[in-house]
Amino acid sequence: MKTLTELEKRFGITFAEKDLLEQAFVHRSYLNEHPKFHLNHNERLEYLGDAVLELVVTEHLYGNYENPEGDLTSWRAALVNSRTLADLAEELDFNTCLLLSRGEAKDMGRARQYILANTFEAFVGALYLDQGYEACKKFIGAHLIKRLPEILEKKLYRDPKSRFQEEAQDRVGVTPTYEVVKEWGPDHAKTFRVGVYLEKELVAEGEGPSKQLAQEDAAQNGIEKKKW
Repeated sequence: MKTLTELEKRFGITFAEKDLLEQAFVHRSYLNEHPKFHLNHNERLEYLGDAVLELVVTEHLYGNYENPEGDLTSWRAALVNSRTLADLAEELDFNTCLLLSRGEAKDMGRARQYILANTFEAFVGALYLDQGYEACKKFIGAHLIKRLPEILEKKLYRDPKSRFQEEAQDRVGVTPTYEVVKEWGPDHAKTFRVGVYLEKELVAEGEGPSKQLAQEDAAQNGIEKKKW
């Protein structure tokens, strides 16, 4: 398991306020089991980091591409969506530093992806408070924006449902349909599992906090499963 100090060394960053760095990795569930823990959860840092992240990416796109607003908006969405951020957070070993409840620690599915994406945003928020905008710009440029050429080359900025539908119609002459397979959790925090079908064939399933996001997840999983 990596320590936060090891993460700092990997990134070439030294936090002046170590509590800010640690708080970025504190999930709400951890405090349910450790109510006397000396730090709060990371949701406020996540809120701040989300705004910083969007600004850095927007500034980069605006300064480097002459494309119209619609293109830039799609590209930005592909860079900062939960799947991209979760993949990056996992690549950066954020998983090993998370403070989670025992139940959340066992769940390595879609819920963990959302936690990782939110943790990445929280880390950016912590970095902003500790070292300012330029440090965030350098970090995001080194680790996230470098993914942009692949996104553009493979047209990953297009909505997964649209991509899957076009491929399915072109390849097999079928329009995909979606069906909620399962839902759970309280009304204010539901999780949905949705299946995407080609006629009667269940191609893949996806999860998300809304039916729309679960459908997008299922479509993306369908693209990967079909190797489209």
